[in-house]
Amino acid sequence: MTDYLNRRERLYGPLRASGVFTWDWLYGEEYALACLREISPDLRRRLAEATARLGRVFAKVVPVLQQADDELLLELGVPKEALAAVRVAVAGISPTVIGRFDFAETDDGLKMLECNSDTPTGIVEAFCVNEHACRFFGVKNPNEGMAAQIAAAFRGIIRAYRRQGHAVRHIWFSSLDWHEEDKGTTLYLMRQSGLPARFAPLEKLRVWEDGLYVLDGERLHPVDVLYRLHALEKLAEETDTDGYPTGAHVLRLIAERKLAVINPPSAFLIQTKALQALIWSLHESGEFFSPDEQECIAAHMLPTYFENRFRGTEAYVSKPIFGREGGGVVLYDADGTAVERDGETLYWEQPMIYQKRVELPVVTVETANGPYEGRLLWGSFWIGGEASAIIARVGGAITNNMSYYLPVGMTR
Repeated sequence: MTDYLNRRERLYGPLRASGVFTWDWLYGEEYALACLREISPDLRRRLAEATARLGRVFAKVVPVLQQADDELLLELGVPKEALAAVRVAVAGISPTVIGRFDFAETDDGLKMLECNSDTPTGIVEAFCVNEHACRFFGVKNPNEGMAAQIAAAFRGIIRAYRRQGHAVRHIWFSSLDWHEEDKGTTLYLMRQSGLPARFAPLEKLRVWEDGLYVLDGERLHPVDVLYRLHALEKLAEETDTDGYPTGAHVLRLIAERKLAVINPPSAFLIQTKALQALIWSLHESGEFFSPDEQECIAAHMLPTYFENRFRGTEAYVSKPIFGREGGGVVLYDADGTAVERDGETLYWEQPMIYQKRVELPVVTVETANGPYEGRLLWGSFWIGGEASAIIARVGGAITNNMSYYLPVGMTR
């Protein structure tokens, strides 16, 4: 145990001291592991290929949804306050700048469980920490050189906004100031973006007339472009202390093209898990998708429905449409018996989708508390429309925010 803790401090101590990765412990529990999982070049290739192909499938659906009637968007879970904003199209770019697909590695290949396209995290771990860990352990980094994709993606969306007449002079990055992981992730992205940007805590943002501003003492600084590590569905509900709907006001500014946001509003249409049910329905009907896209959906997506079609036939999962970090997820056997239930209180009030259940593979890892047997989930980032870095998480049958981060190396 002493050897592990010493190794752990040699690995993460320098990152912690530099300020780039300070959440290797979360809420008093170990988060980042001081061991490494090596993967084959073949698995690395398959993760990238699945990410790129699924990205094209999701990107094809978004423009159609942006032209759909309000009834369909509401059924997909889009808040009424956001209906106009999600219709804002940014020509010439991917529907999300920073996204992440999550995969289960099964006997039938890689199966996508969800797409985190609005406010994904794990970015510092995948693009920065993993490089450090691979050097520490003397192995090849499967994410080598991919941090450059972040800058290219940010430059691309700024160019796209400028072409459409948006002001892009005043660029701000924002997150909760007190949330160590969110703030650290936001500051890392700001540095990697290469943009002339500044950071402001979410609590310093103010809406006034036809603009968004950052409050600095008694001064208000204008915001033309906002990177926000803040979920759009939460924004839609927010009010100030007097009850004024500040979130709806911000969404109106986006809809009226008076504020540009990153990720763009189109990312929210992919974030809803209800979109997986819609894509699966189109797939089953043989409509809309090309033969190659149909093959991709069959290979990498799971049967997903708005109603429970699995009970009595096969094991399944229920998921809230905007749940995050495993929140509100329940795993069921075929007879409808719940075998695993998320223990948090969030997301249970949301509409649910029902998805075929697949098992995450079991792995054993070293931890500060000794060997741990858990389930392995793969995340694969989708940056500016391209497959990018990967990340491994190890936890229970339902991956949550306290599941371990496991560095990844690649066999040569």
